[in-house]
Amino acid sequence: QVQVAESGGGLVQPGGSLRLSCLASGNIATIYAMGWYRQAPEKQREMVATITSGENINYAPSVKGRFTISRDNAKNTVYLQMNSLKPEDTAVYYCNVNARHWGVTRDYWGQGTQVTVSS
Repeated sequence: QVQVAESGGGLVQPGGSLRLSCLASGNIATIYAMGWYRQAPEKQREMVATITSGENINYAPSVKGRFTISRDNAKNTVYLQMNSLKPEDTAVYYCNVNARHWGVTRDYWGQGTQVTVSS
């Protein structure tokens, strides 16, 4: 089994910062891409940022210049540093890990962590 667990969400004022963490654990042979997605109420889930095993990074246009994704391969962890937060960043943030487990490569998702940006 592969488990994915996010942490670091919370309530923050506009202009503030938060750092999300995501740990992948279990019998993992290889982790390929890792990423963050978010879903606001009554909206579809959208990609926020992704990072490949080769450190190729992709950001959604709405967060570019404000958010930074990074990963620590030794810890099977991906981070999302979020600065200059806006109310429209309010959403449940989900971690995605593309990994090989017992010879099968697939996506694994965490349960999500709530980020609320409000004064």
